[in-house]
Amino acid sequence: MTQSLEPPPPPSTPSPLVDERQMALIIYILFLAPLGGLTHVIGLIMAYVARDSAPPWLQSHYTYLIRTFWMGLLYFVIALVLCALLIGFALLPLVFLWFIVRCAVGLMRLFRNEAIPHPETWTI
Repeated sequence: MTQSLEPPPPPSTPSPLVDERQMALIIYILFLAPLGGLTHVIGLIMAYVARDSAPPWLQSHYTYLIRTFWMGLLYFVIALVLCALLIGFALLPLVFLWFIVRCAVGLMRLFRNEAIPHPETWTI
């Protein structure tokens, strides 16, 4: 009785199509989606979940995204309250512009594999 000894299968290697930046890219896209609130909350949850296991340069992106959500919400609420004084109607478009520019800056750095230098800043 002879047994044929087959070599063990090769260890699995990550697919070259899988990129560690994908989760951050998805969150940026969710933040920029025109559906607004729901996609922002989903992106926020995903950023909180992914932040701890990410490499340090990507952790800066997740922190930046989390801060973008909370600061954007704060700016939006302030502008909404100020609509009673008519000032908010001018501030609301500025809040949306700030949010879009902040996401665009993050995306540019993500595509260049760069960390966000100051992810906790209130500015762009």
